[in-house]
Amino acid sequence: MIPLFTSQQAKEIDRYTIEHEPISPFALVERAAEAFVTVFCGRFPRQGCVFVFAGQGNNGADALAIARLLADEAYKVEVYLFNTGSGELSPECRANRDRLKGNKDIGFQEITGSFAAPELGKQDVVIDGLFGTGLNRPLTGGFAAVVGYINRSEATIVAVDIPSGLFGEDNRGNHPEAVVRADVTVSFGFPKLAFLLPGSAEYAGQWETADIGLHPAAVAATDTPYALLTKEAVASLLRPRNRFSHKGTYGHALLIAGSRDKTGASLLAARACLRSGAGMLTVHVPQGGGLAFNTALPEAMLDFDPHGEYFTAVPDLTPYAAIAAGPGMGQSAETKDAFVRLLDGCEKPMIIDADGINLIASDPDLIPFIPPRSILTPHPKEFDRLAGESIDGYDRLQKAREFAAEHTLYIVLKGHHTAINTPEGKTYFNNSGNPGMATAGSGDVLTGIMLGLLAQGYEPEAAALLAVYLHGLAGDLAAAARSEESLIAGDITEMLGKAFQQLHAANIHAPNRV
Repeated sequence: MIPLFTSQQAKEIDRYTIEHEPISPFALVERAAEAFVTVFCGRFPRQGCVFVFAGQGNNGADALAIARLLADEAYKVEVYLFNTGSGELSPECRANRDRLKGNKDIGFQEITGSFAAPELGKQDVVIDGLFGTGLNRPLTGGFAAVVGYINRSEATIVAVDIPSGLFGEDNRGNHPEAVVRADVTVSFGFPKLAFLLPGSAEYAGQWETADIGLHPAAVAATDTPYALLTKEAVASLLRPRNRFSHKGTYGHALLIAGSRDKTGASLLAARACLRSGAGMLTVHVPQGGGLAFNTALPEAMLDFDPHGEYFTAVPDLTPYAAIAAGPGMGQSAETKDAFVRLLDGCEKPMIIDADGINLIASDPDLIPFIPPRSILTPHPKEFDRLAGESIDGYDRLQKAREFAAEHTLYIVLKGHHTAINTPEGKTYFNNSGNPGMATAGSGDVLTGIMLGLLAQGYEPEAAALLAVYLHGLAGDLAAAARSEESLIAGDITEMLGKAFQQLHAANIHAPNRV
């Protein structure tokens, strides 16, 4: 897992590194600049001009050091140091300014009043080092104007650590027009929470991290509820399958899904469940869904609802190791009555998706009946119906965290970086997947994967983490084979086998097969 720290925590980690490595603040700036330049040189050819916009603080110091190092790498560099505020340059910024003044290979201007903006072309690169994570209020006035000028240019924009004007976490009170829209952000040490949230991630563009040698003791000792999943961390959750096993070893799953015109949702979830390792699967479907299943998925057993079009009767839950309900289920009055009985009669964690979530949202009195440690998998609109409208991605995330903790549930808030929120207050962000997965039925596949894992005896948290990552990884493999535009939900399921293979290959701590 990659920890995600708040801006204040990152500042404290820097301070600890300076005190205990020990290293001077100036030397840490130099190390950060070197790490940035390594990334930059690997991405950008020596064409056009690199325009460096530096502010008065340590983000500006980083930018000035970067300018000097890029000139050493034979880039054409022009520097604009904005020293127009009421404060003074930081000591590190002042020292790096003084090192630039005598460098004949770099064009240097220190702006203390009006700014004659250079012409920025398509071949040029702007390095944004105006403000860093220490910013605590929206940009206004002259700096907001400079940001607007940068954003309107045709140049490629590369941010140092964080785009200027963007807050590291909560941007609910920010001014969007006064935030640099970077094409690339090189973040020092760790990504920022804002890079992973709808409404703020767009300002970071493509981001990557640069290791600047932060003290490992400080990193380990800093507690954060946020983490980014890695392939290795997720792979470590996989369990080997026993050679002396049978279908009963891997659990009997129950899927309650589908209605008259949404049999496809149940088929997609069912196939994904079986492809995820469940030993047996029974699908509770309306009587009209039998032919489709017998034709398309003979591996699934069927339990027919007495109604011909939707879910109205709860089957005996005793034989099942795991239960999922919701995909394509519908929201009729009869279905709601049956769903209430299902919640009341289920004594183990279950997975609730789609129409199941919508039924709960329509009647919040049902929330206490959800079995503890169940997994809910809403997309943003479904979650807003459940917990109220949100201002932005950060606001929605905090509501999801509170909802999970208050009701002892796992809230899998789906999105580009799906956030798995636990009852204990942890949030794990996924980093697999692609925009091609924004297609009908993709969520049904995720429910099926999760059900298959839960049936095998994985704890709800492990099942949620594995399912979300596998879903995204299979989607990435499908997009590579077919393109994002051509990807459909069934393609994700077809790539699950390869996704499992990749995770097993990444599991360096895998035990021997038993």
